Amino acid sequence: MRLLITFAALFASVALLQVSSGAVGPLDAISGSALGFSTAEIGFLGSAHFIGFFFGCWSAPRILGSVGHARAFAVFTAAGAIGLLAHMMLVHPIAWAGLRIATGMCIAGCYTVVESWLQARLTNETRGRAMGLYRFVDLGAALVAQLMIGVLPPAAYLSYNLLAILCCAALLPLALTQTTAPEVPKAPRLRPGLAFARSPLAAAAVVVAGLTAAAFRMVGPIYGQEVGLRPDQIGLFLAAFILGGALAQFPAGWLADRFDRRYVMIGFSLAAILSCGVTIYTQSSGTLAVFGAALFFGLTTFPIFSVAAAHAHDFAEDHERVELSAALMFFFASGAIASPLVSSLLIDAFGPMALFVFLAMGHLMLVGFSLARMRVRAAPTERTDYVYTPRTSFTIGRLLGRKR
Repeated sequence: MRLLITFAALFASVALLQVSSGAVGPLDAISGSALGFSTAEIGFLGSAHFIGFFFGCWSAPRILGSVGHARAFAVFTAAGAIGLLAHMMLVHPIAWAGLRIATGMCIAGCYTVVESWLQARLTNETRGRAMGLYRFVDLGAALVAQLMIGVLPPAAYLSYNLLAILCCAALLPLALTQTTAPEVPKAPRLRPGLAFARSPLAAAAVVVAGLTAAAFRMVGPIYGQEVGLRPDQIGLFLAAFILGGALAQFPAGWLADRFDRRYVMIGFSLAAILSCGVTIYTQSSGTLAVFGAALFFGLTTFPIFSVAAAHAHDFAEDHERVELSAALMFFFASGAIASPLVSSLLIDAFGPMALFVFLAMGHLMLVGFSLARMRVRAAPTERTDYVYTPRTSFTIGRLLGRKR
């Protein structure tokens, strides 16, 4: 309880921010469809979000170093609020793409500030419990964000204003806290080649994880509409994916700490291919079957990023861990930028099932690459612990600790 009170302001800001930013992607997809945007244009909005996310991750440490934690948080929150409020003033897919870049920068920048602040306040004794609370708040707020889609009318001022209010409200806990802001930490260097040098397989796996998560969360609402789900049911469809990912963390960690992590990744990828097939097969089998398929899809795909990160850290030195985490986030963002646009074009050309055929092909290639890499070198003799890694900012490696 003492720990919770200490970080209450930061966790409250994270929760409000996640509810606001987590709902805008599905809302944009449904609103764009109602306004007559093409599927490709809606997919481009999802790609624009991750372009903003990447630039936010890159620029946040520099802005943080210039103006400090509280002002940097205010800057990024303002960018997110502007991006939300201007949606119904500039109703055009190109304009919305620019606004989604702003909201993507907001989420990456604000998470960078919060995680830098947390890192400065954690000790080795409190790190595990604090990270557990942080993950719970992040996943719980993401789940609430998806459920909000059922009550937010599409293409309406009210919906975007409400999300903007929540984004602005994220400022209040951080602004009112009496805890002194910490000194600005040194920003980790972005060295994408480090991840590939330590583990080409991990780099490829996080690209596939980015492809999967971005396509489902940004283009999934279009798939839901195509198979006959109502807007309130689309929110439950996306929430089932998040819930499946949360439920998968314990068994994924148990497996990853006891068996060769490459076999674990292969197992999850094969299960992901199966879940794609189940999703395609059940698309006309009723609402509950579609929800169950989404839950299964989350169970099989969500843990791959964390298993891949643990595998990469098995080959890293302690002084490389922060930069390695940033490099893995870079590869995740690269996959996430490309995926929504590509998957939306495939849906336009071949129908809604093309989304899951595309994702199944990505996981099939990951299985093949995993088997090839297993012929190149043996598994490491000493391994780090499995850690669920949120995909939040380049600075997440500092929170996990040098020795993981």
